[in-house]
Amino acid sequence: MKIHLVDGTYELFRSFYGAPSKQAPDGREVGATVGLLNSLLLLLTKSGATHVACAFDHVIESFRNKLYPGYKTGEGVDPDLLAQFRLAERAVAALGLVVWPMVEFEADDALASATIRFQRRRSVEQVVLCSPDKDLAQMVSGTRVVSWDRRRDIIYDEAVVIEKFGVPPASIPDWLALVGDSADGYPGIPAWGEKSASAVLSKYGHLEAIPEDHRKWGLPAGRALRLAENLRTHREESLLFRRLATLRTDVPLEQNLKDLQWRGARKRLRKLCKELGANRLPDRVPRWATEP
Repeated sequence: MKIHLVDGTYELFRSFYGAPSKQAPDGREVGATVGLLNSLLLLLTKSGATHVACAFDHVIESFRNKLYPGYKTGEGVDPDLLAQFRLAERAVAALGLVVWPMVEFEADDALASATIRFQRRRSVEQVVLCSPDKDLAQMVSGTRVVSWDRRRDIIYDEAVVIEKFGVPPASIPDWLALVGDSADGYPGIPAWGEKSASAVLSKYGHLEAIPEDHRKWGLPAGRALRLAENLRTHREESLLFRRLATLRTDVPLEQNLKDLQWRGARKRLRKLCKELGANRLPDRVPRWATEP
């Protein structure tokens, strides 16, 4: 079997900015939630997904905000989108999928923890991480654990991760520490760009293994000297940024592999779709569970 682990927060953002705006009968904006349901229905009907879980940032802030004040928050997020976070969790659960709402951790941490838990099961042929998030590239392993950019229909196995980033999955947190991640709110190390980080980490793997003698790096002397000086000056920040980029794999998830099997939408989905003004959506659901 294949397990599909969905980044619900990413999918909700994607639907908010990519799907048509829609008002519920009571006037609420619900387009992102309806778009998310449509997207997950396509996953279930067109991709043959049988075992699915969806993780959400129940609140955008996490333990990482305590480590670094500049880490991403809900500031600047459209209120019409923020207002749909809990509605989206409710909708996905009504569709019959396992929902992991994260508070202390982030959605990506839940997906990483589930990957570690399930990837070694004999019955699991492949774990598919449904998100193009750079952070999740660190979880890719051979062709057994892959990430899937559903919007562009690109599968990232280990070979593709190396081709894209210039480093193997295990070095992705180090790469992000040097380059930075504007989406998560940390800047990286001055002068370190993607090419520089790839060139150095492809040889040394991790920050601690980079020689202090920049002449060993194999880069032009002047460029390497500047990079080395900045890395020395910002050593503590680089280690902090790597910690921010490293996904946690110890999130306590209650569900087992059997729980992830999709057995059909719950009956309450019909009522919810009426509430959303999406009355035709239930007609496309291929299977209904006996549970309400």
